[in-house]
Amino acid sequence: MSLPNVTRSTARAAFRAATKQVAQKQAVRSFAVAAGAAARPALRAAPAAPVMQKRGVKTIDFAGTEEKVYERADWPLEKLHDYFKNDTFALLGYGSQGHGQGLNLRDNGLNVIVGVRKGGHSWKEAIEDGWVEGKNLFPIEEAAQKGTILMNLLSDAAQSETWPELQKFITKGKTLYFSHGFSVVYKEQTGVIPPKDVDVILAAPKGSGRTVRSLFVEGRGINSSIAVHQDVTGKALERATAMGIAIGSGYLYETTFEKEVYSDLYGERGCLMGGIQGMFKAQYDVLRENGHSPSEAFNETCEEALMSLYPLVGENGMDYMYNACSLTARRGALDWAPKFEEANKPVFRELYKSVRDGSETKRTLEFASQKNYRELYQEETDKISAQEMWRVGHKVRALRPDRK
Repeated sequence: MSLPNVTRSTARAAFRAATKQVAQKQAVRSFAVAAGAAARPALRAAPAAPVMQKRGVKTIDFAGTEEKVYERADWPLEKLHDYFKNDTFALLGYGSQGHGQGLNLRDNGLNVIVGVRKGGHSWKEAIEDGWVEGKNLFPIEEAAQKGTILMNLLSDAAQSETWPELQKFITKGKTLYFSHGFSVVYKEQTGVIPPKDVDVILAAPKGSGRTVRSLFVEGRGINSSIAVHQDVTGKALERATAMGIAIGSGYLYETTFEKEVYSDLYGERGCLMGGIQGMFKAQYDVLRENGHSPSEAFNETCEEALMSLYPLVGENGMDYMYNACSLTARRGALDWAPKFEEANKPVFRELYKSVRDGSETKRTLEFASQKNYRELYQEETDKISAQEMWRVGHKVRALRPDRK
């Protein structure tokens, strides 16, 4: 029993088909369509509709700490169009974030162009998504020259590699935008030091670029953080906020470049990806060692978590999920949670230290500097897909009633 090889292109194709299907099921129009079409009739209307919320910028007490939150209602589409009427968004890179943010900007009726290596894989994917060479699709250098807001969404390693050439296009009056603090914070290793006469801002969606796109198409909107590294004009925070909404966010909260990259690298290595894979694998293996069947081990480890319990946590919180379960389950979870916390905290402390001292950055840049790094990554992810747990998962997911 084996899985098909899931490549970036097949994943992108599946995602494109899924978002198209979601869009066709939407009963509401995109909040970008009416104003976007009127402002720029040549641009494609959004496939679906983020619904405007009757809320605005506010200060909220988060468990005793007051924080300012910005919402979509603060920046209605007409205001975005007026604010960015003289700007050209040069989106450099068309990976996960470039794809999601670029399409959302385009569907919001804003003037956005894409810059990628001509003839490369991303160039072909951009064409598949409707970007047109010479109109809104250009080589990186040409797009950077044309843009007033340079959105550096190249991979972290590529940002370091291209910086010597790219920096000459970052001239006074332009804005330099990132969605990750990596290159700027770890400048000693990346060499990315922005010029002193431009605003440097960040809007970082709290999810993959595919989620940035799918939540926009569904009429919702991902939550994102915003930050200012350099404020030359005195309006950098305002511009970061407007950018965050323009790329499809539902609400925004403030952070710093440093805190964004520390929390991001820490989180994806921990509970978001690395930790959850390790926990799933350990629980599955112990069940199998004790004679449980593959399907039972997977259902009790992954399927129930992902399809039943985690959605409850996402919608209503852990306390709600506990109260929604049996007394037996609740008693056991309450007893064992502190033990898992005690066992895991030393690992998390080690992880955070490794992120903050630059060890994780060094590892990433050294690995990505290898010419065959993509193949090496694929080998490692192929090993995960070859694990019995995920081969079983492929079969279990196919049995879900909503799957054809």
